[in-house]
Amino acid sequence: MTLLIMAAGSGSRYGGLKQFDGLGPNGEYLLEYTIFNAIAAGFNHIVVIAKPANTEDIKTYLSEKLPENITLTVLGQAISDVPEGFTAPPKREKPWGTAHAVWTAREVIKTPFATVNADDYYGPEAFKDAGAFLNALPNHQTYGLVAYELKNTLSEYGTVSRGVCEVKDGALKDITELTKLIASGDHEATDEDSGLKFPLTTPVSMNFWLSTPFIFPAISKRFESFLSGDTPEKGELYLPFIVAEQLEAQEVSVGVIPTSSQWFGLTYSQDKAAAIDTLKNLHESGVYPAKLWRA
Repeated sequence: MTLLIMAAGSGSRYGGLKQFDGLGPNGEYLLEYTIFNAIAAGFNHIVVIAKPANTEDIKTYLSEKLPENITLTVLGQAISDVPEGFTAPPKREKPWGTAHAVWTAREVIKTPFATVNADDYYGPEAFKDAGAFLNALPNHQTYGLVAYELKNTLSEYGTVSRGVCEVKDGALKDITELTKLIASGDHEATDEDSGLKFPLTTPVSMNFWLSTPFIFPAISKRFESFLSGDTPEKGELYLPFIVAEQLEAQEVSVGVIPTSSQWFGLTYSQDKAAAIDTLKNLHESGVYPAKLWRA
């Protein structure tokens, strides 16, 4: 099984490259815990999507740590990487978004795969559930989403972006990307942009997607439409939007895998201290060994 880790973000609210901030007791990055959990769940191919300038350093760093039986691929998410027949707008400065990050791996991923963020901690149980789902896929038009309860994904320090899910009979019916969610009481959260309120038990996406290569042509199609629009130098291609469009067109079905696995992330600089303490406790309690890697 393949795990794709999106590690090309800029971390503007965090104040630096949070994907490569040493938070573990031995300076481990969050993505190292993700890789450790994935390997334990049976994943054997790790694909990291990073800024082009960081790819060689990441490859060297991880190659020295990962077991020999694990295949590692590190790719740069380049603005110039666009569908054939198109060119990137000269004024385009930021990456194309999460869907483009996944699309970057179109030549190296040929089997069902999981996608996660580098700056989130998802927990071991979530990867076990993800692996079981991928191993049982009935066809290439079946995707999955590991969903967390909204209350377990909010930050004490400000608003967060989450994909709010509508689920029926264990399947995803719709997903709405909201960018300013914040707790507004003991039982609900509010999106400050729209004013919409949601129970804290609402399932949300933390970009832990399970998909097949069937998604790559869907991204290509949306990307071509985006580049043909009026303002291709702005905006982004979001992975949830691609899946939502495929759902609406009845091209795919998406099973929702609810998880009680622990989650935490790095949105604001203040989140760092809590992450360090949590990882320290996870090592001390035996969830992880004293050192993640033998090397």
